[in-house]
Order: sequence, then C-alpha cells, then structure tokens
Amino acid sequence: MTAVTTTHPAHAGAHEGHAGHGRLARLLRGPDGDPRWARPALLAMLALTAALYTAGLSRNGWANDFYAAAVQAGTKSWKAFFFGSFDASNFITVDKTPASLWVMEISARIFGLNYWSMLVPQALEGVATVGVLYATVRRWFGPAAGILAGVVMATTPVAALMFRFNNPDALLVLLMTAAAYAVTRAIEAGKTRWLVLAGALLGFGFLTKMLQAFLVLPGFALVYLVAGPRGLGRRIWQLLLSGAAVLLSAGWWVAVVMLTPAADRPYVGGSTNDSILQLAFGYNGLGRLDGNETGSVGFGGGGGGGFGFSGSTGLTRLFASDMGGQISWLLPAALIALAALLWGARRAPRTDRTRAAALLWGGWLLVTGGVFSYMAGIIHPYYTVALAPAIAALAGIGAVQLWRVRDGWRGHENNWFGRAALAAGVAVTSAWSYVLLDRAAGWQPWLRTLILVAGLVAVVTLLAGRWLSSIAATRPGRLALAAVPVPFALVAVLAGPVGYSLDTAATAHTGALPSAGPTVASFGGPGGAGGFGGAGAPGSATGPGRGSAPSGASGFGPPSGSGSSSGPGRGSVPGSGSAGSRTSGRAGGFPSGLSGRSGGASGGGFGGLGGNTQVSSALTTLLKDGASGYRWAAATVSSDSAAPLQLASGEPVMSIGGFNGTDPAPTLAQFKRYVAEHDIHYFVGANSHSFGGGSGDAAQITAWVKAHFRAQTIGGETVYDLQPEATAVA
Repeated sequence: MTAVTTTHPAHAGAHEGHAGHGRLARLLRGPDGDPRWARPALLAMLALTAALYTAGLSRNGWANDFYAAAVQAGTKSWKAFFFGSFDASNFITVDKTPASLWVMEISARIFGLNYWSMLVPQALEGVATVGVLYATVRRWFGPAAGILAGVVMATTPVAALMFRFNNPDALLVLLMTAAAYAVTRAIEAGKTRWLVLAGALLGFGFLTKMLQAFLVLPGFALVYLVAGPRGLGRRIWQLLLSGAAVLLSAGWWVAVVMLTPAADRPYVGGSTNDSILQLAFGYNGLGRLDGNETGSVGFGGGGGGGFGFSGSTGLTRLFASDMGGQISWLLPAALIALAALLWGARRAPRTDRTRAAALLWGGWLLVTGGVFSYMAGIIHPYYTVALAPAIAALAGIGAVQLWRVRDGWRGHENNWFGRAALAAGVAVTSAWSYVLLDRAAGWQPWLRTLILVAGLVAVVTLLAGRWLSSIAATRPGRLALAAVPVPFALVAVLAGPVGYSLDTAATAHTGALPSAGPTVASFGGPGGAGGFGGAGAPGSATGPGRGSAPSGASGFGPPSGSGSSSGPGRGSVPGSGSAGSRTSGRAGGFPSGLSGRSGGASGGGFGGLGGNTQVSSALTTLLKDGASGYRWAAATVSSDSAAPLQLASGEPVMSIGGFNGTDPAPTLAQFKRYVAEHDIHYFVGANSHSFGGGSGDAAQITAWVKAHFRAQTIGGETVYDLQPEATAVA
C-alpha cells in the first residue's frame, strides 16, 4: 500500500510564507561572500538614482522637440517606427539611426504618448547603467568599489541631464556599459560567447548613435588581447568573431535601408544623397572629426582650432567652462587612478585583473576623451555623458584599491605610494571642484568652502594615516581612527557633482542644446560674446540649454488644452489614428475666425533650437481641421519649425530640408508635384530661430510659395493655403 501524505492548507500557506521570506532574505543578503551591508547599499543606491532621474520628470515637457516628434510619428506608423521617420507620413528620417526612438515609441504605444511615457524609459536606462556598472566593477574589486563607481556615475551632472532627456545618448551609454560587462566576463573565463555579446551590444549601439558607439572598441580589443586567458591565436580569432557580431548587429538594419527603393522609404535625413552610409561615415562620422560636414549647422571647424558649439579643440576642452561642469569633476582623479593602477600592476602577470581593468576603462576614457577634445566638427557638451562610466569605474576601483594598499603595494609595506596617490586624488578633485563652482559664483557659495575644508582634512588625515593606524592598532576601541579620512574625502569629491545634479533635476531643460547645472560665467560656444541667443540657447539669461517649464507639467501626461499659448509649444497629446486613414474631401480656403494675430511666441517666430516652443491655439486648430485627406497637414522649412506644429496638432508636418533646412529634400519639382496631387494643405513660414533657415531647395520652395499663394497670419504666424485656386497670386 502506498502512503498518501496530505498537507494542511494552513501548513502549505506557512511553507509558502517561509519560502517568500527566504527569497526576500536572499535578495537582501546578496551573493555569498559579500558583506551584509552590500546588497542594502546597492538597493538604496538604485532607488535614489531612480528618484533623481524621475522626480518632476514632466517639467522637461517634450524635451527635444525634434526627437519627440519622431516618437509621435513612430506611435502612428510602423514604417515610421522602423526607419526612424520624423513624420508619420514618412517624408524624412531624423539624422540618427533609430534604436533609441524604438524604446520610447514602444513605451508610448503601450501607455499612450505623453511626457512620462517618453522620458521614463530614458530614466530607467540610467538606473540600469548604474546597476550594470556596479556589477562590472564589483566582480573584480568588491562591492565597495562597485558602490562608489555607481554613485559617481549616478551623480555626474551630465548623466542627471541626459537620463532625464530624450536624446539617443541614454541608450548609447547603457549599451556601452553592458558591453564592458560582457568583456569583463570574457576576460574571466575566455568564453567566446561573451565577446560575441559585447560585439552585438556595440552593434546595437551603432543603431543608436552610429560611430560614437565604436569609440570604446580599441580599448576593449586591447584589453582582451593583453589579458585574455587563452593563447594569442585563440584570442585573435575570438576578437574576429566579436567583430563579425558587431557587423551583423549593426548591418542588418543598414542593409534593409539600402535595399529598400528610395520611393518606398523616407529620405535619409542629414545626408546629401539619400544614403545611410553617407550619413554614418560623413555627417555623423568623419565629418565630426575634421569639421567637413556638408549642410552642417556648426560654426567653422576643420583643421585645428575648430569650433563646434563647445569651444576650441585641444586638451583643455573637457575642462573649459561649457564642458567642465558637465563631466570633469572627477576626471583628474580618474587619470591619477589610471596611472596608479598601471604602475602598481607593472610587474604583475599578463592576466592580472587590476591591469586589465585599467586598460578596459582607461582605453575607453583616453580614446573617447581624446576624440572629444580634438574633433573639429559639431560637438555638444552633453556628448560627454559617454565618458561618465569610465571616469566612475576608475574612480571607484582606484579609491578602493589604493585604500587597501595605502601603506604600500604588493608587499612593500614601507612604500607610501597608495596613501600619497589617494591624497593627490582628493586634493586635485577638491581644488578643481572649487574652480568649477566658482564659475557659477552666485550659486551656493558656501559649497565651495565646505569642499575645500573637507578636502584639506581628508588630505591631512590620509598623509598622517600611518600614525592614526598605529594608534588604532594599540587601542582597539579607536579602530575608527583609521577611517577618519573617508567621510571627508567623500564630501570633498562628491559634494560638487551632487549639487549640480540636484540643480539639474530641479530645473526644466528643453531644446537641442541642454546643459547641466547652474548658469556659468563665460559659457563658451554660440551664445557667448558675439554668439547667437534665443530661448534656451547658450549664453541666454536662462542659462545653457534651459527653458521654462511647460505649463501644467507637474502632473502625469501633457498639459491640458490644445496647443494653447499657456504652455511653451505644447498641445494635446496626439490621438491615435493613421496618417493614411483620412477621408477625402478638401474644404478650400481658411476657416473663418482664424485670421489675425493671437498668441504665438515672442521674438518673431515660434520657438527655437528644438524646444521651449509655443504654437497658438488658432494655428493648432487650423492644422487639425485641415488635415483630413492630406498626407501632410502642413509643410515648413526645417524640423525645428515642423516639430512643434506636429506635436501640437498631432498631424504629420513635412520638414523641408530636414533638421536644419539644408537637406536636398524635397526638390522644388517634387514639392510642386506634392502640391498638385493635394498631399500638402498648408505652408507655414519658417521659424526665425531655426538653424540654417533653409537654403538651396528649401529657399527655392519658400520663394515659389510666396510668389504663387496668398499669405494670411494665423496665431502670429504666416500661413499659405496651397490648395484652393482662389488663393493663388499667379
């Protein structure tokens, strides 16, 4: 007879409860071997990072209107989703590959298009980056180094800016950090699959921001060649397979675009010949290095001393006023840590992990930092977020390793190398933080004094550490004496970037040129002395890249109303529906009651530089009511002019000439055909703050419209009805 065992339901519930408590305990305890504080510290760090990146997120509104309009298009058309089109009728793409848009568009398709559904994925990418960086550093150097690296990453001001914004850089940084983790795992075990994964991640990084993703490749390849566990021939073969993974991961989408007939896809924005390869290797590739960017909106460049929004080229560019406060707080300390780690491991075996980490993160920092310092084409301060993981990793690893060997290195107990390197890092960082804070002299002046005092105490106690350690050794009750420098050092190196990051999160940022932290003196680049201003432009009174908060942005979703002038450039969230599902029926002329000036942005144009843009309710109503039966409710020169119209109305707007109005799309003949075939209803005068303002084909189209159609002023803007013959002048 077989015995049957039954379990009382109460006992089953108790067992399930114990199992649940066990899982929670394991979650809080973390991996075996970690100290008890490690997992709670990690969870707290991730929670605080999430709070920093999401608190008041809607104050940024649509952030960069250019990308927000593309996200809107991707929620209405799967074709626009795949190609990264600016508009749902698929006239032209954005001037980047579309992977970052895919993430935001999937979120917006699930939750509806609004500020939160667009920006929360960016914030979560930031939290994930911090978590992956922690996991990477912790594997070789323990949880203390991982926590310190994660905190530095989370509180880097430009990271707090870009993980609250809708530019491609957020996903790019996550992918590069994940690739570094995969390379770390490959070095540990020599497994080919980890190198292939790293290559696939960087290939997807190409689909996010093209060639910038490949700046970490030299460092990754070098570290595996030097420190990989297999024979040299095997390591080279594995790297070739990883390179193949890069090509496959990046190339499939490029191949589809190239093989799709031009008539069946949107024009490749940013190119001069409708070529994705020219965009990748020209405007977004080599052109960024030498300044030879056809159709560029930069200011000179090429050769030496180039100027592309972020000061002159050279070693000091990353420390200058427009980039310094974004990224350079711990850059000197990271360079000191890199030198110290390499020196300490100079006699170590080939596979030494300290040297491997120095090569991994140091290669990332030196190659990317060198390119940013000397590239003569367009570069913006927020690009420097790509340096944050490398700086954070070197700072965390260097601090913990030097602390562990602060009285020597590898058995040399009389060597003060570790202690002296730590003191140098703290001293340089606190002094440099004072300089950076002094550039915004009116902002929290007490913080500069606090940092200097904390830095001085930390340096003195570090240098006097052997004496403190000897006291602690003879008096067990005073073991804490040996750790006296730690809290002071943390204040000295972190107070400045933390303050800047909190200020960044508390301030609305919109437009194409966002910048972290308070306004600084002598902001380099456009908008300084003799530069151009405009809402949110560098050098404007609102500070670099800032804009006023959208009205009503405190709650979930967009502000109420339909394109009213109460909020900068914000209308109602576009509804669902396809651009191709409109009925025919084209009512001619302008709807009654919409003429005359009302609302509109000040300064002679609606908005500027991709954000902080107003569209009047009258113009929004005109576009909505006049969209039925047309592929595009309106056309205008440049995406900067088209984006706010499209976001406010929810209808496709043709961006003539692409981002800055200089792409050769459409030609005048093509535009005339679109008008003749009743594809475009209105032409709206170009935004006076727009980059380029339109040239070549865009200028010819504008002249033709002015010569052949009657202008009316709607909501403060000049509008031409392209369809009714009654409006024709000739």
